[in-house]
Parts: sequence; structure tokens; C-alpha cells
Amino acid sequence: MIISTSEEQVRAKARQEYETGSANFTIDRSKCALIVIDMQESFVTPGRSPYWVPAATGQISTLGKLIERCRRQKVPIIYTAFGHTHHRLDRPHSLSLMPLGKPLEHHPQTTADERDPICDALSPEPEDVVIYKPSYGAFIDTPLETILKNLNKDTVIISGTLTNFCCGATARQAFERGFKVVFGSDVNATDLPEMHENELKVLRRGFAKVLNAQEIIEALENTP
Repeated sequence: MIISTSEEQVRAKARQEYETGSANFTIDRSKCALIVIDMQESFVTPGRSPYWVPAATGQISTLGKLIERCRRQKVPIIYTAFGHTHHRLDRPHSLSLMPLGKPLEHHPQTTADERDPICDALSPEPEDVVIYKPSYGAFIDTPLETILKNLNKDTVIISGTLTNFCCGATARQAFERGFKVVFGSDVNATDLPEMHENELKVLRRGFAKVLNAQEIIEALENTP
């Protein structure tokens, strides 16, 4: 039997899923890890570098609350930092060809033997894991997947910056590796508000459960 579907029906369905769709899984605190992506001084400190993201500065308080609640609930916290590793030989050559990659090559703050630290307000604790990565997504050429498996975690909560680059790429890579993905709508930030919202829509429809920080905290605390 052929079911006739109009062009407008297709658009209406897509629009609804982009705007209000929700992944069909329950958050189990015992299976979660919080990933804090690239909340480094160069991204969050005003004037520190060409990569400053004002919205990332603005989310520090909310993200700090989420980190504190995760620590209280014994949810492991994994920080990532964009850094120079292996003399840059593990970095995609194509990155330097992109508009986003050009300022970094000439900025004096980023030298081969200097790593840009996580901002003081969100400093890792000794029990936290810190992973240095050479590209956008946190799974490429890093031990993140092995660490999550050793922790027996199947769900990642993603926060940090930039929403539509490192954070979104990590969400997609996690999804493709079979992890459940929770993406924080107000603990991820990027340089243009419309790009943040557009990325949330795509992730909501096809890759992740999109929740705000308070909803994530409530889901963790309500785990039986």
C-alpha cells in the first residue's frame, strides 16, 4: 500500500522533531560521565586570544553548578583541552586550511611546548581525568572511549565550547560509537547564538537528548 505524503507534511514532521523531539532513553546516573570540553583560558578569558567565546564566559557559573552536582553524585568528570600534542603530527593538516584554524597558527599564546590551561573557575580536581586532543572531536586520537569503557559508562553528558564544533563533533562521535548522548543546552556555548540554536536542533533530532543543566541535575538525582 502506498501512503501519500505531501511536501508540507514532510516539513512539518521535520520541524517538530528539530524543535521538540526527544531521544527515547532514561538517564541512569550510574552509567553517566560528564565531559567538559575545552573550557580553557584562551576560550573563556576576555581578550586572552582570538578564540575568546563570550558565551562560554557567561556559562561558567551554570556549568560549575553542574560539575559540583556531578561530583556530589559520584559521576566521573572528564575534561578535554585543545592542545599541541606529538609536535602537531597528530593534528589534521586540513585544520590549518580552515578559517577557524588560521589565528591559532600565529597566536603567541599557543606554542608547541605550552598547553592552554582549563580556566581557574572550573579547575579539575585530582580525581578528574584530563585529555588533550588534537582536533575537534574528543574521541579522535585520544583514549576517551577506552576510559569510558573502563569506567563502565554508556552515557556521556556533554558540556563546554564550541557548541557547533568540538562539542557537536564529540556528540556525533559518541553516538556513532554506541553511547547515549545528553547535550546541555545552557552549558554549551559558541560564538553566534543562531549557530548554537541550529546545532541544538540537529543534535536533538538525530544524535542526543538535549536538556538544560537543571533538567540534567534532576535526572541524575532522580535515578533510583
